[in-house]
Amino acid sequence: MSTVWYFAYGSNMQPGTFAGRRGITPLRALAARAPGWRLTLDKPPLMPVGESFANLLRDEGAETYGVLYEITPDDLAHVELTEGVLIDNYQRIAIAVTALAAPEPMRAFTLVSDRRAPDLKPSVRYMSLLIEGAETHGLPAEWIAMLRALPTCASSPEAVAARSLLDAALAGIRRRRD
Repeated sequence: MSTVWYFAYGSNMQPGTFAGRRGITPLRALAARAPGWRLTLDKPPLMPVGESFANLLRDEGAETYGVLYEITPDDLAHVELTEGVLIDNYQRIAIAVTALAAPEPMRAFTLVSDRRAPDLKPSVRYMSLLIEGAETHGLPAEWIAMLRALPTCASSPEAVAARSLLDAALAGIRRRRD
């Protein structure tokens, strides 16, 4: 079976999101960092609901921590489907990453977007997913403290309604996939 590496830096770090909501059980999950990339929380959603999501920005002096998942190519296609790559919500790119337990660099796919809305903040709920994922996978304490310190907003009623619709759509996609 062929496999690929996928670098998650947002809510997909959290097992309930990746395995539960997306329905993907990785073969391996490793704490990792992506040198040359800065985490931003300025990606607007597809529907205007008043909050933002995680994104990466090329920055040679920065690094972003996340989770490196070993998955199948079909799983990667499913990540892309559920993250809206086909409708230009994100684009898949290959980047250099390093697992924290193994110093040799490797290539992984990740998702980034050119869409930015610096006036938006992530919701408290969304940031709790990032923090839980970072803690679960043993990311550095300094990284987790940085995530905890980021400004957040309350989820709007529109965001709650949109999330409910998206969860129903994802459940349907999972059922067809299984």
